Amino acid sequence: MKKNIGQTDKWIRVVIGIALVLFLAFNQSGLRWLGLIGIIPLATALFNFCPLYALLGISTHKQNSGGK
Repeated sequence: MKKNIGQTDKWIRVVIGIALVLFLAFNQSGLRWLGLIGIIPLATALFNFCPLYALLGISTHKQNSGGK
């Protein structure tokens, strides 16, 4: 898997993922299951890879040009 998620994108996914998981933990309504969707942005942030981005040819990951 080639990295296709940049740092800013990664942190946005982490924040959204945590917010959704907290929704799962603290909400008692019938929509509580929506919090499980938070696992997806957390997983993509963890692996620095988004399958949807790969399908669409999108990348927010900056490539190192100096080999450092």
